[in-house]
Amino acid sequence: MAFISLYHQYHWFLILFVVLVLLFGSETALSDSFKVESLPGFDGSLPFQLETGYVGVDEENDKQLFYYFFNSERNPEEDPLVLWLTGGPRCSGLSALAFEIGPIYFKDAEMTNGDVPSLVLNPNSWTKVANIIFLDAPIGTGFSYSKTGQEGNMSDTISAHDTYEFLRNWFIDYPQFLSNPLYICGDSFSGIIIPILLQELISGIEAGKEPLFNFKGYLIGNPVTDKHLELNTQVPFARGMGLISYELHTSLQRNCKGEYVNIDSSNTVCLNDYKAFLKWKSGVNTNQVLEPVCFDFLAKENISSDNKLSLGIKEPVLRRLGYELSAKEKNSGDNKLSLNDKKTILRNYNCRQRKYPISEIWANDHRVQKALNVRQGLVKKWIRCNFHGIPDNPDYGVPYYYNVNSSIAYHQNINTKGYRSLIYSGDHDMEVPHISTETWIRLLGSSIVDDWHWWIVDDQVAGYTRTYSNGLTYATVKGGGHTSPEQKPKECFEMFKRWIFNNPL
Repeated sequence: MAFISLYHQYHWFLILFVVLVLLFGSETALSDSFKVESLPGFDGSLPFQLETGYVGVDEENDKQLFYYFFNSERNPEEDPLVLWLTGGPRCSGLSALAFEIGPIYFKDAEMTNGDVPSLVLNPNSWTKVANIIFLDAPIGTGFSYSKTGQEGNMSDTISAHDTYEFLRNWFIDYPQFLSNPLYICGDSFSGIIIPILLQELISGIEAGKEPLFNFKGYLIGNPVTDKHLELNTQVPFARGMGLISYELHTSLQRNCKGEYVNIDSSNTVCLNDYKAFLKWKSGVNTNQVLEPVCFDFLAKENISSDNKLSLGIKEPVLRRLGYELSAKEKNSGDNKLSLNDKKTILRNYNCRQRKYPISEIWANDHRVQKALNVRQGLVKKWIRCNFHGIPDNPDYGVPYYYNVNSSIAYHQNINTKGYRSLIYSGDHDMEVPHISTETWIRLLGSSIVDDWHWWIVDDQVAGYTRTYSNGLTYATVKGGGHTSPEQKPKECFEMFKRWIFNNPL
C-alpha cells in the first residue's frame, strides 16, 4: 500500500509540475516538438520514433536550441534517457547521430534519385536500448540560433548553463520521461562542458530545484579534460606508437623536461626537438593514427612554423576539411552544385573525415529541413562543426571563448557524490591520448576495486578496463580513435549497453 501511495504522489507531482510550468513558465520555455515520419534519402517510413524541436533557454526566449529526440527501440517507458553532447565546440548533434551512435547513417557517397545522400539503418545504434536526445548546443551550432544574434557571446560556462536550462525546459514537453534514469553523455570537447553542466545539475538536485531529475551518471569518450596535459602527453604517445625515434624522444625528455606547451624561448635545443616532433606528427591523422591523412601533406606540415609552438599549433583534421564543400559551392556561381558535382566530391572522400561534408549536402537541402520542421531563414547555412577561425571562409567564424582549460576539479567534486561514470579512450587517438586520460583519473585519488583486465566482444579483446571506488569505470577501445563509435561501432555499442544497465564490461 505504501508503494502505491508513493506512486500516486509522484504521478500527481508530475501533473502539478506540468500545469505550473504551462501557467507560469510558458513564456520562458516556449518549447515545441514535431514528430518526423520520414526523411529524404531514407527509403520508406522511419522504423523508429523521431521528434525534433526547439527549446528556449533564457528568460527572453532569445536562445533557441534545436534537438533530435529518438525513443528507445526497446522499452521507451523504462529505458534510460540520454542527453548526448557532441564535441567541437559547436559540432551538431546530427554529426554524432549520423556518424557515431544514432539509428541512421549516410551510405558513403551514394545519392538517391532525388539528389539527396542515401540513409541506411545502423545495426549498432545506441537507441536500441536508450532514449537519446541529440542536441545542437550551444547557439550557433547546427540549427540552433539566437533571435538577436547573440551567438558570439558564448563560452564554456555559458554553454554548460544553457544546456542545463535546455534540459529543465525540455521536460515541459516530455514529463513522462522524468522518472527514467537520466545519463549525460558525449565525447571529445564535451569533456569540458559535461562536468561543468553536471556541477550545476547536481547542485540543483541537492537544493530540490524542479524538475527533480532521476540523474544516475555520465559517460564521456576521449574527453578533452586538461588541454595542457593532453598536449604534453602527445610526445610519449607518439613514442609508444613508434611515430618518433628513441633518440628524439630521449632528447625531448632531457631538454624539455616534459613541458611542450610553454617552452622557454631561450631553450633552443628543446624548441628544435619539438619542431622535429611536430614535423613527424604532421604526417599523421591525429584523430586515429592508423587512418589516412585527409588533406594535403605539405600543407599541414607548413602549419608547424616557428611562431606556433603553443596551444595554437593544434589544428585538428576536422577544421581543414569542413569548408571544402562550401568553397566549391561558392565558386560555382549560383551557390548550388549539380548532382554530378556532388557525386564527384563524395567519390573523392576516401577518408573518414572527408565523408563529413555529406551531412552538409543533406542538412542544407530544403526538403530535409521541411521534414525536420526547421524554422526557415534563421540559420544561413547548416555547418557540421561551426569552428571559429577558419581562414578565408565567411560561413565560419562565430566567436567562442574557452574560459575553462581544465575540468579535473569538476570531476573531483562530482565523483564524491556517488554517481556512476564511464570514461573511455580510443587507444589510437593522438588528440586526447589515453595517457592523459589515465593520468587525470589517477589524480582523482580513488582506489581501484577491479583492476586492469580485458573486456570481450565476439570472443575477441575489445579493450581493457578497470573500476574505481568512486563509481568510475575506465575503458580503452582497442583500435578506436577520437570518436571511437565511428571506428569500432559494435564494440562501443556493447560497451554502452553493458554499462548503462550496470553490468560488467
